[in-house]
Amino acid sequence: MVAGTAVTLYMSYNGLMYFVFKYKQEDLVPSIIKGLVSAFGIAFFWWMIYYIWHYIERNRSSQVDQLKLETTVKELELKTIKAQLNPHFIFNALNSIRALVDENPQRARTAITELSNILRSSMQTEKAETVSLENELNIVKDYLALEHIRFEERLNVKYEIDPDTLELQVPPMMLQTLVENAIKHGISRIIKGGSVYINSSLKGMQHVITIENTGQIVENSINGHGFGLQSTRQRLSLLFGSRASFEIRNKDEQTVEATVVMPLL
Repeated sequence: MVAGTAVTLYMSYNGLMYFVFKYKQEDLVPSIIKGLVSAFGIAFFWWMIYYIWHYIERNRSSQVDQLKLETTVKELELKTIKAQLNPHFIFNALNSIRALVDENPQRARTAITELSNILRSSMQTEKAETVSLENELNIVKDYLALEHIRFEERLNVKYEIDPDTLELQVPPMMLQTLVENAIKHGISRIIKGGSVYINSSLKGMQHVITIENTGQIVENSINGHGFGLQSTRQRLSLLFGSRASFEIRNKDEQTVEATVVMPLL
């Protein structure tokens, strides 16, 4: 293709020069060779530019398509996790209410109101990838009010929230999931109950959320792979990649500590 272009360019150029300037026969052969070399060089140069430009365009289009695909996959994964998370929470909440129906109908009605508030808030944030910490705390407070009806004086809650973190973005229902995990695997297994401590603070350019609860992680009982903990890790990874982290451990012989670290949004 390059050679054909070069010959065409040369023949057109040399033919014009021949008829215009009437080249002598002895000058014609060197002129032909020089013209062919020049024409081939010019054609090669332009074809290189053409192919490089098209290669860059194809590569850029491929990268854009790949990014669109990755975004779509991430959105589908997040929606799948949310679809699994909400029924999981509703099931536990309804079990709590069922336990109150015969024992104390009035408290059961109060519990239903609290659950209604939680579900309303949950539905409002269903389409969002992140919500403000303040909105998330409202859901947690309704949830803990619901659980307090069941545990009564066996459940104590303490908040320590930096006001500067209230408008920071967090994955929806993440905090509620971790608090639920603290009660299900901690408080509910202790006859005398215990405490849940929720802290939100800033450390440099990071937002740190800590949930502490009375109890212990028994090896092989949770092992960090329960649904709530697994969904927390998955959502943090999908939203923030390696910039976020989640850890749960025995802080001491009586306390479990779950820590979420996220970049500021």
